[in-house]
Amino acid sequence: MTRTLLLIAAGAVSFGQNLPDVLKQGEKVFAETCATGYCHGLRGTTGGAPRLVGRGFDPAFINNIVTRGVPGTAMPGFGESLPRPDVIAVVSYVASLNGVANPNIGAAGSAPAAPEIALSPGAARGRDLFSDATRGFARCSTCHELNRIGISVATPITQVPASASAARSLVTPHVSTATAGSEIMPVLVLSNTTRSVLLYDLTASNPVLRTLEPLSVKIAEGSPWRHASVIGSYSDAELDTILMYLREVVKP
Repeated sequence: MTRTLLLIAAGAVSFGQNLPDVLKQGEKVFAETCATGYCHGLRGTTGGAPRLVGRGFDPAFINNIVTRGVPGTAMPGFGESLPRPDVIAVVSYVASLNGVANPNIGAAGSAPAAPEIALSPGAARGRDLFSDATRGFARCSTCHELNRIGISVATPITQVPASASAARSLVTPHVSTATAGSEIMPVLVLSNTTRSVLLYDLTASNPVLRTLEPLSVKIAEGSPWRHASVIGSYSDAELDTILMYLREVVKP
């Protein structure tokens, strides 16, 4: 048994459950708490809230969001409202929807929380816009993770554009073009080995994590894909506010 499985099992056993039971309980809690009304769809499919299945989320990120919520959105934190065994179970279940065979959220079932950063009023508004759930996938946090909010599809933000127009015209040298059969798609390649090619397909506004056979796909450098194509939901004034937030939290 791997150390990862031992850690999650240790948390589960303390509540008298093994890992399969934890996942079963997590599916039940998810269906009753998360897949209701305008929230996530059953088994993590798209609902009123974004799709959760197959997004490449890691257990630490899931645990942080489930426990603390996403400020400025309809996603609440369940750290106080749900019993800890239910939090462990639902985090493990959502991790399993993202291909994590042995979800590891620590022996005590928790991940370290991101430190709070004191923000100016303008930057706080920028933070809310960065992860604005009302925009669906057309928001910065769909591809960027910052302070444990968002998805780390793109490379970490280390330099902040000078203006909204600079953000729209960003060069994207890491985006390649993949050809798989009749499909031609802009992609971010995570790994390319003799066993598999792991990449994010950027064809849709919600990047899809895919694993392809090496002989079934060809990767070429460069792509006509541009950053401007995915931030069209923001006005220049809103982008300037987001940039204000980035300047206060991004460390070059």
